[in-house]
Amino acid sequence: MKKIVCLGGGNAMPKAVLKDLKNKGVDLSVISAVLDSGGSSGKLREEYGIIAVGDMRRALLELSEIENKEIFDYRFEKGFLKGHNLGNLIMTVILLKEKDKVSALNKYFRTRFKVFPATFDNVNLCAELESGEIIKGETNIDIPKHNSKIKKVFLDKEAFIYKEAYEKIIEADFVTIGPGDLYSSLIQILLVSGIKEVFQKTKAKVIYICNQENKKGETDNFKVSDFEKEIEKYLGRDLDYIFFNTSKKGIDLIGFDVYNDNKHIGLDYDSKNIINKLMEII
Repeated sequence: MKKIVCLGGGNAMPKAVLKDLKNKGVDLSVISAVLDSGGSSGKLREEYGIIAVGDMRRALLELSEIENKEIFDYRFEKGFLKGHNLGNLIMTVILLKEKDKVSALNKYFRTRFKVFPATFDNVNLCAELESGEIIKGETNIDIPKHNSKIKKVFLDKEAFIYKEAYEKIIEADFVTIGPGDLYSSLIQILLVSGIKEVFQKTKAKVIYICNQENKKGETDNFKVSDFEKEIEKYLGRDLDYIFFNTSKKGIDLIGFDVYNDNKHIGLDYDSKNIINKLMEII
């Protein structure tokens, strides 16, 4: 059975990759982004000094075998819990109470496969703009108030890779990255100390699933080659495969200035096409 590790955050990766891949007879693991600084997840992180739980929650629920699991996405609309998500609150209690936090989270949500945080260190994602301005906090990159392009991203303090996440990448046959917001979901993971090192040691083939649309303030006017360049820069090695969208559906579609070859694979994007092509490679 092939071992596959999926890196990402947000809604895109669970829906585009985990939803169908979990039923394909593979040994699956997920490494999740945990530096969200906005919304319910960001508030809980700031209040309790924990990692941000929102991206992990999405992956846990996609892999969960609990009936009526949609209840965990319930968001309170009024009162002192206004804006908070039920799943986030439960995960916060588990993180505060349990010693073996990751096992407890996966056990509670009855996941078929394990979800790991990229790190347990409470740090912030920062961006240096071409204007010279420094933006601090994932949410200020994800929901931008700036007009200048991002020059580089970095963490305000050093964060270290979660041990089991490191081990899973070492053992993997394949690692998928994305889809997801380039800097605020994906590269935040690649900035964690130990990530570059483990990708240089692992024998796993690395597959980047490029986004379908560009993100205002983050990847304005990017083409596939721009995503490829940025991922490889922060990853510290070449990608083995890059999936990119060739359909015309979407709002701010990413231009593809690459062509089908041994590395670049164009697809009419939907989750089934992505997973079918992935299984062909595996």
